[in-house]
Amino acid sequence: MEQRLMQCVKKHGLFFTTMLSVVLGLGVGVLVREYGSLSRLHRYYFSFPGEILIRMLKMVILPLVFSSIITGIAALQSEASGRIGLRAILYYLTTTVMAAVLGAVLAMIIKPGELWHSTDVDLAGTSGEVSMVDAMLDLIRNMFPDNLVQACFQQYKSKREALSLPAVNASQNVSMKDYKVEASYSGSINLLGIMMFCVLFGMSIANSGEQGRLLLELFKALNEATMEIVQIMMFYMPVGMFFLIASKIIEVEDWDIFRKLGLYMLTVLAGLVIHSMVVLPLLYVLVVRRNPYKCAWGMAHALLTALMISSSSATIPVTLHCAERNNRIDKRITRFMIPFGATINMDGTALYEAVAAIFIAQINNYPLDIGQIATISITATAASTGAAGMPNAGMVSMIIVLSTVGLPVNDITLLLIVDWLLDRCRTAINVLGDAFGAGIVEKLSQKELEMMEGITLS
Repeated sequence: MEQRLMQCVKKHGLFFTTMLSVVLGLGVGVLVREYGSLSRLHRYYFSFPGEILIRMLKMVILPLVFSSIITGIAALQSEASGRIGLRAILYYLTTTVMAAVLGAVLAMIIKPGELWHSTDVDLAGTSGEVSMVDAMLDLIRNMFPDNLVQACFQQYKSKREALSLPAVNASQNVSMKDYKVEASYSGSINLLGIMMFCVLFGMSIANSGEQGRLLLELFKALNEATMEIVQIMMFYMPVGMFFLIASKIIEVEDWDIFRKLGLYMLTVLAGLVIHSMVVLPLLYVLVVRRNPYKCAWGMAHALLTALMISSSSATIPVTLHCAERNNRIDKRITRFMIPFGATINMDGTALYEAVAAIFIAQINNYPLDIGQIATISITATAASTGAAGMPNAGMVSMIIVLSTVGLPVNDITLLLIVDWLLDRCRTAINVLGDAFGAGIVEKLSQKELEMMEGITLS
């Protein structure tokens, strides 16, 4: 018994330590908030150790994405990689649609916005104007960056500027409205474009025969070295988590808003729980025929990290670590699927956007028919796919969903008040979906993986 306990502590000691640091962070945050009086400057200094954790994780994103995707694609035969990629995309699309539909159904059943109106809460700030066409074109543009170095720290983003044109008929005092679209860049990494380049580069290496093998070995070495760095970073995780959660508790100014938006938050959280505890595990059981909750437990450290730092992209190193070392998923699958899933698999975001759109419609007494609800579900699926895996990136795609069905975009500022909390929860669900997806695709691709092993041995 004592030996088993020691083995459990040795295997999961870091996770339990991180959990303890989160609990202590919650307690210290509440105590400092109630009995202390930290100035803004002191709060800024207090959050410094947590900021270092996020910076450490973001530091290894680029080398990890480059090395993992290139080695993953190059290790697969072109025909096999096409089949595995098709299965991955089919899984992402299926689960995202299911999440969006689930969110819409729950919002129509619970009706979180019918008890009060948007005037009950002060709206602050503006949401800006976003065109769905421009957003989709930007998504495609970002898939093919014109400067790969710039893609490492900036994304392309169209900026609309309204122009007032004189009327064609001088007798009518009516001006025509037109728009000028200008190119601009936002300060966030263009993961989609980098991954597209890595896929093409990996396929080129795979088709280069013996000449490409030396280059493949180089990227394999880079990947292993980066994972060793991640392993070292894990020991700082409890310290960073403690200060992250404590500083966030101290920063929250209006706790009363959680009571006012309680039913809306409950609807979103209920959907996330159903999707993560019922829908995804059911898919996993049907395909893999294994205990899904054991798989989820193996990803516990990654889920906790996603919950704390609210970024599926920054969680990539921990997700890869858990999927490969705890769940024993084939590296050829994880190094292809995990980086891609962090960018295009947004189950939690799609569910959240469907609930939020119907909630805004309800608080404005805007009736929705079946066609509009279906439009919301489809648009939430499309808008969430490809959303940057960074904090609050879902709010941009949320504007697209509202604009599609003609809902007031300014009401999105109402959701920003509690988005910091819901964003963390949906990010954790996104990461869990990536893990289940890797296990499902590995099971479906056993024939291709065994065939490649046979070719390698021969």
